[in-house]
Amino acid sequence: MIDFSNFYHKIAKNNLSHWLTTLPAQLAKWEKDNLRGEFPSWQKVLKKFPDAPTDHLDIQSQVSVGKEGELPPGEQAKLGNLLQKFHPWRKGPYTVHGIHIDTEWRSDFKWDRLLPHISPLKYRYVLDVGCGNGYHMWRMLGEGAEFVVGIDPSQLFLCQFEAIRHFANQNQDIHLLPLGIQELPELKAFDTVFSMGVLYHRKSPIDHIQQLKAQLVPGGELVLETIVIEGGETDVLVPKDRYAKMRNIWFIPSAAALKLWVEKCDFEDVRIVDISETTKDEQRQTQWMRNESLDDFLDPQDPNLTVEGYPAPKRVVIIARNPEKRLS
Repeated sequence: MIDFSNFYHKIAKNNLSHWLTTLPAQLAKWEKDNLRGEFPSWQKVLKKFPDAPTDHLDIQSQVSVGKEGELPPGEQAKLGNLLQKFHPWRKGPYTVHGIHIDTEWRSDFKWDRLLPHISPLKYRYVLDVGCGNGYHMWRMLGEGAEFVVGIDPSQLFLCQFEAIRHFANQNQDIHLLPLGIQELPELKAFDTVFSMGVLYHRKSPIDHIQQLKAQLVPGGELVLETIVIEGGETDVLVPKDRYAKMRNIWFIPSAAALKLWVEKCDFEDVRIVDISETTKDEQRQTQWMRNESLDDFLDPQDPNLTVEGYPAPKRVVIIARNPEKRLS
């Protein structure tokens, strides 16, 4: 099983030490509950990776580990086949010893949109909620974050993250825990909290925003990214069944409504910094994600609509500040 002892050792020495009262029992339960399905076979794949020391790690302009030629051609081909065992790769892209993992999402597009607007991450403690396989966590570390924690309950995403970390420096302060936001206590320990592509999956979006707030230090920054519709402060789409073929979609607000929700949760300096249409350049099928993608989710006669007839996805980035003092 994946060993979390290094994470326990790290947080015992920092401002997350109080998390140790609940976290080990939670992760022990997760391990017990996940000794089934494909997880054991993915664990075996991780053990087959070659040791490949490298001085090349680029996490500032991309996520690239190792260089072409550092592995013999046969080992490189074997590694490519092993990495394909973790299909589908949704968030990225990554390059590992010359192997380009062309993921479904060009997650670097989103990163480039939000990076100019957020507070500098240098020396910050950062939490990425619903982090997927951790692509954005590497970019956060590349911006100088001191300690990066991601949470996502997916077995596959955890194994994909561990695959990349195997070839990078495993001693870096970047950690993915298989938990959901609802399983976190009020840590009040992170300088920046990201929630990207999560809100529309939550049955109670206001509770989600409050849970994010509970992880921030006073004065900390929230970076919230989600799907929105056109409209004013009272406009919210509640899909009857599926949205873009996704079943677990509950609320899609307008950008103005979402800003109001964040303000009602007592955040300050709430700003809409970007609204962008999701394009087929940003989300698409590749050899590393051969399932349906955005092209299959949109009306073939009108790409401004989903196949269900709802507005096609637009995504917003909202930035807000946790008050320095609790409001009365």
